[in-house]
Amino acid sequence: MIRVVVTGGAGFIGSAFINTLLEKNKDVAVLCVDKLTYAGNRDNIKHDVAFLQKDICDVTPEDLGEYDYIVHFAAESHVDNSIKDGRPFVRTNVEGTFNMIECARQNPNLKKFIHISTDEVYGDMADYYPIINHHAQEGDKLAPSSYYSATKAASDMLVTSAHRTFDLPYLITRTCNNFGEHQDPEKFLPKIYRCVKDGVDVPVYGDGQQVREWMYVYDNVEVIIDLMFDPKVINEVYNIGSGVHHTNMEIIKMIGDILGEEVKIKHVPDRLGHDRKYSLHRLKLLSYYRAKDISLECLDLQEFLLNLYKK
Repeated sequence: MIRVVVTGGAGFIGSAFINTLLEKNKDVAVLCVDKLTYAGNRDNIKHDVAFLQKDICDVTPEDLGEYDYIVHFAAESHVDNSIKDGRPFVRTNVEGTFNMIECARQNPNLKKFIHISTDEVYGDMADYYPIINHHAQEGDKLAPSSYYSATKAASDMLVTSAHRTFDLPYLITRTCNNFGEHQDPEKFLPKIYRCVKDGVDVPVYGDGQQVREWMYVYDNVEVIIDLMFDPKVINEVYNIGSGVHHTNMEIIKMIGDILGEEVKIKHVPDRLGHDRKYSLHRLKLLSYYRAKDISLECLDLQEFLLNLYKK
């Protein structure tokens, strides 16, 4: 039996990971570690798993028992919240990751520490001007713009330094914006839907031309599982992206068109330090699947929204 510890497993991406992992593998046992803040819901998990409701800063090796992999999703992730108060982000994303690494180091049977990161650690692709259409590569410098992305970059560095110093076996994945079921209502897509449906103003930061890369959450976790179980993928960083980009205004129009509703736009002052564009270079990931003679297919955002919102 393969034993997997999943932190933040009741959250949006973490629960999708657990659901997919247990649907694909009958010889896996999962321990979900989740504090159950506003972003976590045990009902998101569709399978029987062991559950530890605890802050990752306080988890002990004894809490975790025997296991082969840690998949570390748990993080504070709402950028606006980090602007209002960055302290919880430092505690959870930095101190919490440090604590999970320290727990993992005491496991002599650990096969891999999988750390789930974000494209935001690379910073704003617009900062590469006059280079046009730069896509962040795994070897690019980290240039985070918010307390959220800075603490995620710091946690990435904790993982790689633990490998350098203590030979911690790791995998870091950096993914783009995810969409899909069980997303927190205050995130971008559900919030737009609710505003358009209720006929209220959609708040838009600045001109709304910020560009983001979008990927279906279950496509993302499928990749994570493939990389996790591949023994040849060790002590590496992988970008996980779809190659599909939309401006915020394009997505707002898309949802309005699908609902057949008039969209009321209210432009508000831009977010402090707001990045204009995120984009991931996917050659390493595509080469990985090409070597296995597998085509990496990703669900289109518009197709998903049509299925979800079309009357």
